[in-house]
Amino acid sequence: MSQQPITLTDEQREFRAVMRQFVSDKITPLAGDIDRDAEYSWATFEALKSMELTALSYPEEYGGSGATLVDQAIAAEELARGCASTSLQFLISKLGMLPVINFGSEELRRTYIPRMCSGESQCSYGLSEPDAGSDVASMSTKAVADGDAWIIDGTKCWITNAGISDLYTIFARTSPDRHTGITAFLVKAEWGVQVDKLEHKLGIKGSPTGVIRLDGVRVPDSHRIGEVGQGFAAAMHTLDRSRPTIGAQAVGIAQGALDYAVGYMKERTTFGRPI
Repeated sequence: MSQQPITLTDEQREFRAVMRQFVSDKITPLAGDIDRDAEYSWATFEALKSMELTALSYPEEYGGSGATLVDQAIAAEELARGCASTSLQFLISKLGMLPVINFGSEELRRTYIPRMCSGESQCSYGLSEPDAGSDVASMSTKAVADGDAWIIDGTKCWITNAGISDLYTIFARTSPDRHTGITAFLVKAEWGVQVDKLEHKLGIKGSPTGVIRLDGVRVPDSHRIGEVGQGFAAAMHTLDRSRPTIGAQAVGIAQGALDYAVGYMKERTTFGRPI
């Protein structure tokens, strides 16, 4: 089996250069206002759509570009270098849709992935709870079968894109079994997902993080992701596959901070001379 060299290909270097120019022209000039206003920027999201970056991470058979994980990491890093909030606009829907891609029915994939690719829809990932953060198997959100549907009740917290996304991937307990008693569902916001509050944050202020609540939300069984009881495995599988791009985002944020500091140092003078 051939091994990929630990360097970028010529095409990937070219892609990085295109991304860097795009961010410099369209994203970085808006970053300061986004942070000061602490509001979601539809202007940067439209810019992502214009570059077809909303389709980058999805399979070609559903309207995506079929980019490799390295390509996705390049995009995440370059976006984060210019604006951390915009990098989350790029990343969050893929996180929400990974369970659909890897565990969902063909009907779910063909219905919703093209909407992500076009930017028509956005999706959030509803896993953590106030008393079930790192220990997600302790979640208390429940889904009870009711004919050909499920009734979901519970609260999820630290939800990126809360109030912006029109779709939420929700993990809920369907039996008392700790790890095999959790099931995943794709829930439309219009079915009754409520945003209880938005968090006040020190950074990434243009990306809302909030608490969402589901009170008796009825979800068709057709929107169940994977088998009943497969939710915990799907959640862990998803987190494993999203970490590389989160790492790339962190590198981009650090590089942006370093670039800014170096630029300041080159301009700063003290005691009559440059530092």
